[in-house]
Amino acid sequence: MPRRISDEDGRAALARWAATESPDRATTGTAVRWTLTLLSEAAPGRSVEVRVPPFGAVQCVEGPVHTRGTPPAVVETDAATWLRLATGETAWADAQSAGALRTSGNRTDLSAHLPLRAAAGSTS
Repeated sequence: MPRRISDEDGRAALARWAATESPDRATTGTAVRWTLTLLSEAAPGRSVEVRVPPFGAVQCVEGPVHTRGTPPAVVETDAATWLRLATGETAWADAQSAGALRTSGNRTDLSAHLPLRAAAGSTS
């Protein structure tokens, strides 16, 4: 199991990402992985897989457990959209209407879990 990114390192990466017009891959990756971990802690479960390629994926949200193959509920988006959702810069409905989210299956509306409280204040 990979080492959990510390809150300090995650907040710092997210702040650097927000302050830079073209953040580097390492900064983006750290911010994405940290916020995905926060989501999995805030919405524990294994019924929805949230993918932010190429940086990471987590299973979250209570419900039927997925064990093999493609999960029945998937949310996929790019890193910039994910980080804007995680911090509250973009609302779920706005990202969805803009076509920035690819969702399939039940329980894929994550608006009740976003923005992530620990991440929302990190970009100020």
